[in-house]
Amino acid sequence: MPPTISPKRRPREAPSRAPAPLLTCRGLLEARSPVTVGTPLISTRFPDIPLFRTGKVRDVYLADGDLVIVATDRISAFDYVLGSGIPDKGRILSQLSAYWFHELADLVPNHLRSTDVADFPAGFQRHTAELRGRSMLVRRTTPVPIECVARGYLSGSGWKEYRQHGTVCGIALPAGLRESERLPEPIFTPATKADTGHDENISADEAAVLVGDRTVARLRELTLALYERAARHAERAGLILADTKFEFGWTGRPGESDLILIDEALTPDSSRYWPRPSYAPGGPQPSFDKQYVRDYLDEIKWNRQPPVPALPDEVIARTREKYLEAFRLLTGRELQ
Repeated sequence: MPPTISPKRRPREAPSRAPAPLLTCRGLLEARSPVTVGTPLISTRFPDIPLFRTGKVRDVYLADGDLVIVATDRISAFDYVLGSGIPDKGRILSQLSAYWFHELADLVPNHLRSTDVADFPAGFQRHTAELRGRSMLVRRTTPVPIECVARGYLSGSGWKEYRQHGTVCGIALPAGLRESERLPEPIFTPATKADTGHDENISADEAAVLVGDRTVARLRELTLALYERAARHAERAGLILADTKFEFGWTGRPGESDLILIDEALTPDSSRYWPRPSYAPGGPQPSFDKQYVRDYLDEIKWNRQPPVPALPDEVIARTREKYLEAFRLLTGRELQ
């Protein structure tokens, strides 16, 4: 039988607190003038620095035993990287992730070493103009081969499964829930990682086959603790964190060493944020992510096959503004 969750009284919200202090590292978090909108950075190639891998959004370089992650302005939808970039998107993802790594460091260590290009190994400094504001020097780990998803609201693929089976990733939920409704308590729903294509939801038992029962239990504990902290913070900022995914890595031998938070954290690419004032369960909610992009692609009836379309200026501008608005609300800062 699938596990069942029962309604549970939510804890009283913590009192508001002053904005978090700036990180001590230089780089992203130095006081600079806000950036101006320019040409999107679609890709990076540094012939003098070995490329480790390229993802849908990030280019990753080897850095003397560590890694340098560069967030480009690429945007993907329906598992394809589109023909247009979103100016400053990579800066938003990097600076927001750095903010959250700092905010959550007391719950779990993370892989961030520095956001200041001056701290990167020799060779990166000659590319400072491209790297500043959108790159991180991070500790190299062995990534855990599952995505760790926390859901506090019923939406997306979880809503689709619930309508068919009354479950989300095998977890039985109370009957009669509406789309976008708040769950009785947040749930942990792992997924497989996919370098190409779409991640697939799996049960905790299936995740245990991949990484072991002990690791899954620890991942569940960390994921839910991170989600609940971030959700409270988002609510104070006027946002609802409906769901999010985290990635973790082993610092040594898999299963025998500590887990740390890696990749990105609580960005509009990895999370579903809704405006709290207009929240109304019973249907889809407006969101701070790729909504305008997906709506446009549906409007032009793209068949989700190559060739990938380019985006009109209005869709690019509105998407950038939603990402930027989420950044400002969550951090209380301007993009640097």
